[in-house]
Amino acid sequence: MCGIAGQFALDGGEADAALIAAMAERLAHRGPDGEGCFFSGPVGLAHRRLAIIDLSDEGRQPMPNEDGSIWVVFNGEIYNYRELRDELLAAGHSFLSATDTEVILHAYEEWGRGCLQRFNGMWAFAIWDGRRRELYCARDRLGVKPFYYTVAGGSFLFASEIKALRVHPDAGKRPNDRMLLAFLAWGVADHTPATMYDGVFQIPPAHVLLVTESGVGEPERYWDFEMNPTPRGAGIDDEAAARDLLNLLTDAVRLRLRSDVPVGTCLSGGIDSSTVTALINHLLRSESPESVGDRQKTFSVCFEDGRFDESRYIDTVVAATGVENRRTSPGTDGLWEDIERLLYMQDEPFASLSIYAQYCVMRLAREEVKVVLDGQGADEQLGGYIAYLVPYIRTLLGHGEVLAVIREVIGILRLHRSFFWWALRQVPVRSQRRDLLLGSPPEVLRYAGTLDEVLKREITVSNLPLLLHWEDRNSMAFSIEARVPFLDYRVVEYLASLPLDQKIRGGVTKYVLRRAIRGLVPDRIRCRSDKMGFVTPEEVWMRGELAPRVLELFSSSEFSGRPYWDAERVLRNYREFLAGKSAYSTEFWRIACAELWLRGFEEGSAVI
Repeated sequence: MCGIAGQFALDGGEADAALIAAMAERLAHRGPDGEGCFFSGPVGLAHRRLAIIDLSDEGRQPMPNEDGSIWVVFNGEIYNYRELRDELLAAGHSFLSATDTEVILHAYEEWGRGCLQRFNGMWAFAIWDGRRRELYCARDRLGVKPFYYTVAGGSFLFASEIKALRVHPDAGKRPNDRMLLAFLAWGVADHTPATMYDGVFQIPPAHVLLVTESGVGEPERYWDFEMNPTPRGAGIDDEAAARDLLNLLTDAVRLRLRSDVPVGTCLSGGIDSSTVTALINHLLRSESPESVGDRQKTFSVCFEDGRFDESRYIDTVVAATGVENRRTSPGTDGLWEDIERLLYMQDEPFASLSIYAQYCVMRLAREEVKVVLDGQGADEQLGGYIAYLVPYIRTLLGHGEVLAVIREVIGILRLHRSFFWWALRQVPVRSQRRDLLLGSPPEVLRYAGTLDEVLKREITVSNLPLLLHWEDRNSMAFSIEARVPFLDYRVVEYLASLPLDQKIRGGVTKYVLRRAIRGLVPDRIRCRSDKMGFVTPEEVWMRGELAPRVLELFSSSEFSGRPYWDAERVLRNYREFLAGKSAYSTEFWRIACAELWLRGFEEGSAVI
């Protein structure tokens, strides 16, 4: 896990060593354990190292092959590197280190661009092939690791974070109005290759990008998966599906425990993180992975307000597994002290304050570990969000499954009545708040279509990429590597192949997972029907302690001069909310966060 950056001068010039060094310095938090640069004519590569596998100097980057004709800078982990290393040794390759980075180099030599199909992991890397005079850039299948790029001053520039690109005087100097309006209206980001900085892009998940002296190519997809559109799986054995999933998940966790530094777990008290925690404990008893130690370390968030606190569920997991657990309690005082750094680390405004809970967990974890595992990605694959029930019913109706629709409606009324009542009241409130915006935001309909279409879109476009963005920046802000076993590509392909009623049945979400973890995770967790995760009491804070600061923002001359919103109506609406005359909606936070972010452009702040 590291920070990478680089330049390919397309105008015939040489790479700028001072620029490369400055870009690398902006990524120092991603790699405090070492740094290195490589220059060859028009190409410059930089690396900041967070040492996880092979802590010796042999793991330093940029890393060459034996004759120096190929160089790589790499951010991420190839979890099956040991198996690939054995295969490459048998093919005649020799190794100077025990790193997964060197496996990438030899895999590229052996299999060319097809090497990506062999990798199980998360990655963003750039390979300079001096023989071909081309820069080969790739991002992992699900986009766990970031890869940003731009063309500025006659050069192709790339980096792990946008802030490094903005070292160049012509890179990302204006907001991308279209992307910012989409964020303000719908709370989305990372749903297109474009970013909120004009002219700055990201390689989409599962894509490669080739840069030569002739210019920058278009990103090309190298992997995809198909969702099973079948609403009900006649002939699919529930127990077999659960057993196969558990076996895949166990191996995904096993691979992600490979580390030469301590590994811990983020434990929210929900089903997904509790599953990962329980699987690690099972492997600790049966295989004793050294990276975990004698007792698994877990890290959690708790709040005094019982409506948002999951301590009782965390206590249940701790009692059942005997893990060590440390907790943090985020508050508004800390938030306002941290907001500047949090925005700096994220590079872009964020849609809710739930991100702050995760930020605090990572800060807590860094005191004891350098790697954490968590349950990210399960909800989008397994229909975990309650809102997915609507497209599921729509899918059943489209297939004429009337009895199944009745069963789902009964389940919804039994388990989720309060959520849908709240959602129905939120629809007109959010519609009204979108009317506060100026311009024409592009429409983003997350829940349109059948359930298989919705889940595919949520995994690849509309939700998971944003959550992975948040997690990468939050973890790397504290030099921690976050690993996500639910996004092992084998798990993704398997879950996609299952019929939809293995994901939702009778109003119960994550159906196959709940069956798979029976006897492994306590039933109090396994049978939960609510959905929280790392959340914060955003509405309470926005009505209470944060209100004076938000009012100050909304009353400022800077705010009133923006072309994105009707400042007078925003302020009036917010005051009505404070007076109890209207309901809360997250548009208030999004507008406030966007204003804080925009100020960095005008002030020329290094923070933004």
